[in-house]
Amino acid sequence: MERRFERKVLLGVSGSIAAFKAAALVRDLVKAGAEVQVVMTRSAHDFVTPLTLATLSGRPVLTDLISGEGTWNDHVHLARWADVMVIAPLSANTLSKLAHGQCDNLLLACYLSATCPVYVAPAMDLEMFRDASTRSNLETLKVRGVRQIGPDSGELASGLSGEGRMSEPETIVARLHADLVGNSKLNGKRILVSASGTQEAIDPVRYIGNRSSGKMGFALAEEAAMRGASVELVTGPTNVVARAVAVNRTDVVSAAQMAEACKLKATTSDVVIMSAAVADYRPANPATSKIKKKDSALSIALEPTEDILAWMGAHKPSGQVLVGFALETDDAMNHAQGKLERKNLDLIVLNSLQDAGAGFGHDTNKVTLIGKGTKAEALPLLSKAEVARAILDRIETLL
Repeated sequence: MERRFERKVLLGVSGSIAAFKAAALVRDLVKAGAEVQVVMTRSAHDFVTPLTLATLSGRPVLTDLISGEGTWNDHVHLARWADVMVIAPLSANTLSKLAHGQCDNLLLACYLSATCPVYVAPAMDLEMFRDASTRSNLETLKVRGVRQIGPDSGELASGLSGEGRMSEPETIVARLHADLVGNSKLNGKRILVSASGTQEAIDPVRYIGNRSSGKMGFALAEEAAMRGASVELVTGPTNVVARAVAVNRTDVVSAAQMAEACKLKATTSDVVIMSAAVADYRPANPATSKIKKKDSALSIALEPTEDILAWMGAHKPSGQVLVGFALETDDAMNHAQGKLERKNLDLIVLNSLQDAGAGFGHDTNKVTLIGKGTKAEALPLLSKAEVARAILDRIETLL
């Protein structure tokens, strides 16, 4: 089966003869489904051209903090964009700079700004790799959480043979896949995610809806797919697009349509995440033609929609993990905990419209994770991609 790795990869290329392997690494990552942004040191240009890597990645290669046109290459933005940073090859010089916190080029600035997992693939000659300073620097990175791939043993540029050869591109991709996808408890699982809001017709022109953009649900679907899950995404109207191949999207409009689609898919799902903002009420008698404006007041009778999450909790198969969302404006914790118990959920994600940067339409969110019999975990304001990772990390502990 083809190995998929649908992640955003920030690839750092430093000055080593092994930099020629970066071309094959970019090709293999793109083939696996990754988006690759290459950042090179100036000395790496001596071994492989930026044009080669830009052609293979489909993105301009970046080297300097300030480009020749006076454009600032925002290292913080680059680091936050990445799901994983890989430095391959890692030369002895760049290794020393990483270990000692130096920041005299764009690659180093990206590394110091990275909050995602960081991998390094060392490449240097045998005696350089054996040197005590190299060993100490690698150990320093290890203590700081940096993960090392290789090096391998074999023929070196000096003509000697021994340890120090950069791992082959296919080995690096396989390691990334194993760590970030294959070792996930979600790998191979079937996950249902609902997203966005619903629209309840008043007449053929107008509807009752809400301000949900669907960004949180789409972030959850994307992250689950990145971890190897097969994802069914049921979404209300939205302009957001899912890029992952493993996300099968079903579009609906009304709460009734969402209920029908979710019920159908829930019975075979290992995890159900109901993040959609489903309308609680709908017009009882929607007009079949456009309602004309009049001088008198207009009254619309409303009736409740089906509580999809309550149905999920009542019909939850053994072993299924069911996750709900609660957007509250007051007495938030009590309302969320009550919903957790009342609807037989395993986890509820609480967010409040009182928090700046949270709620509808934002690219960020601030949530509290509440599980059965566990202390509530309040997360700081994060990007919705980071919130999705935190939610799925918690779900993995429940499987």
